[in-house]
Amino acid sequence: MDSTWTQLVLGLLLVGGFFLTIVLGVAVLAWTPMRGQPPRSRRADGRAGWVRSRWRWLTEGFRVGVRRAARSSRPVVGRAVAAVRHPARLVVLGFAGAVLVGTLLLLLPPATRSGEGAGVVTALFTATSAVCVTGLVLVDTGTYWSGFGQTVILVLIQVGGFGIMTLASLLGLLVARRLRIRLQLGAQAETRSLGVGDVRQVVFGVLRITVLFEVAVAVLLTWRFAAGYQQPWGQAVYQGFFHAVSAFNNAGFSLYPDSLVRFVDDPLVCGPIALAVIVGGLGFPVLFELRRHLWAPRRWSLHTKITVGTSLVLLGAGWLLITVAEWTNSGTLGRLGVSGKLFAGFFHAVMPRTAGFNSLDVAQMRDLTLLVNDVLMFIGGGSAGTAGGIKVTTFALLGFVILAEVRGEPSVHALGRRLPAGIHRQALTIVLLSVAAVGSGTLLLLALTPFTLDQVLFEVTSAFATVGLSTGITAQVGTAGQVILVLLMFVGRLGPITAATALALRERSRRYELPEERPIVG
Repeated sequence: MDSTWTQLVLGLLLVGGFFLTIVLGVAVLAWTPMRGQPPRSRRADGRAGWVRSRWRWLTEGFRVGVRRAARSSRPVVGRAVAAVRHPARLVVLGFAGAVLVGTLLLLLPPATRSGEGAGVVTALFTATSAVCVTGLVLVDTGTYWSGFGQTVILVLIQVGGFGIMTLASLLGLLVARRLRIRLQLGAQAETRSLGVGDVRQVVFGVLRITVLFEVAVAVLLTWRFAAGYQQPWGQAVYQGFFHAVSAFNNAGFSLYPDSLVRFVDDPLVCGPIALAVIVGGLGFPVLFELRRHLWAPRRWSLHTKITVGTSLVLLGAGWLLITVAEWTNSGTLGRLGVSGKLFAGFFHAVMPRTAGFNSLDVAQMRDLTLLVNDVLMFIGGGSAGTAGGIKVTTFALLGFVILAEVRGEPSVHALGRRLPAGIHRQALTIVLLSVAAVGSGTLLLLALTPFTLDQVLFEVTSAFATVGLSTGITAQVGTAGQVILVLLMFVGRLGPITAATALALRERSRRYELPEERPIVG
């Protein structure tokens, strides 16, 4: 076995061990303590009973000492554990732990090809981008990181896409065969399942869909790399698997320095990647429902109808606008034939759904195209999937709210269903918090860097929406700017409401209502 494959195997084992520790820690933290256990029998049979009795005698003093030491700090510890065990905070804790472990692993000298180790900011930025399935990079993934470092990034992408709480739930199912209520609620916060009883089905369904699509895309890419580009089979397998995982998880990491520009007119490479991005960006609840009622749209839920319909509209509109805007641009589509222009325009219309791959030079795009990409990136993909942004359901719900308000209707209806008032507030909160995050990040980067508004807005939106597309300024925004992008990626992946809830130390409920008064609006 050569050194590269040795590094890959060792990296996989090391990363697997670290993440197993994290997941078990989160699962134990979420697990309801066992109470009311039956007392142990004092009967000692033979040598085994004598050993057990001596062990209890030796450990009893230690237990008493630990209990006495912890008794004084029990109120503080109890409040801390109660605060952390909130489902939304568990999601934040899981992702923060994954970023921390990934950063530490990428700081190791074997993680880089030079053997000198990466800088703290570079390791933190790359780990955050991988866990948050963004794709923004400060260094070239294929040439800067070694086989060990690339394996770390690949595992971080998979853990981030699959969801750290979903992984914890899966381990809990495999080990204990049943879920406790808090672990179920934690997984529900990550997967947006409809009920606590659905978590078991959701977790295994997510696993099956992830493995199915990643393996299928990896096989297609491996065959194309080996047969069409004469790559050795070992390299083709690795390249195919890496890009398949990155595509399905909407990460956008590529082992090529120009991303997929060299494959701009190759449908056998860009086609499977675009399909994986679309499927991963729809969201797992939609995929579950499409699997059962694919040819019966009347039986689709409102969430599936909105997600599929809005996604098709945005994909078609993005394809049309990008292709028309870049048709004569010699730096992008202008050098291709008609079929190549249409295919490349379609591929790039898919990528702002938070994928991050690019087959065209983003830095050469026109201002109109950058603005279209900003809008598509901000909207993002489906809920409970690997996509980011405010989600297509949020965008569509606001459209229904505006339509109902313009018509003067007292309630909001969508596709034959009435929407509850709480959904209106939730959608509006997500949008306003997202606008605030993107606006604040844009202002800060404009003050810290010499770049123009269109470049900065594109970079900030890409980071917050966990897309990964860039005009090429990521490595030039300075340390402060890169830290800002890290924060935007982390908050954007978790969602504004999840992050705000996780940071809140306590929840308050209003026990009375104040007198009503209507201010002037507009």
